[in-house]
Amino acid sequence: MNPPPIELVYFTGCPHVDAARAALRAGLSAAGLPAQWREWDQTHPETPEPLLGYGSPTVLVGGVDVTGRAPANAGRACRADGIPSTAAIAAALAPWSDR
Repeated sequence: MNPPPIELVYFTGCPHVDAARAALRAGLSAAGLPAQWREWDQTHPETPEPLLGYGSPTVLVGGVDVTGRAPANAGRACRADGIPSTAAIAAALAPWSDR
């Protein structure tokens, strides 16, 4: 069974986006899934408006933040709680894991 859409939401210049990408790769690997996701840069006009309220970086699985947080920002901001952990990402992907 294919996982739902996996997305990384961030803004250009975010100092934590590379670490979030690494955690995302590790979480997908832990779930036995390919390292494939869509990225949304909040500074680009084609980014859907609902994604603009998330802190950077945010990982969404099926449109839901892997940390369980709802969008809460009125403008671009770094996440106060840091990057999503590999464990949180793997847990969100567990229903689609091949392990």
